Amino acid sequence: MADQENQQESAQPPTPDDALGYEHARDALLEVVRQLETGGTSLEESLALWERGEQLAKVCQRWLDGARARLDAALAAEEAADRG
Repeated sequence: MADQENQQESAQPPTPDDALGYEHARDALLEVVRQLETGGTSLEESLALWERGEQLAKVCQRWLDGARARLDAALAAEEAADRG
């Protein structure tokens, strides 16, 4: 099931956010959260900020998932080398 979700996500066309590095996306997400917490925006602006935040959170999650996969692969390789 998770594989299907990953395939569906990867089948989507790339967005400009996909080019963002983790730190840049995280900082932009923090700014969106700050703006939402501060308030003073219209409902339409708040919804646009929320949608932007969701996009940025997905970018951050993809980076974190990739980092986890790299760590898992490195640990598996190290474990295999120790056994071999």
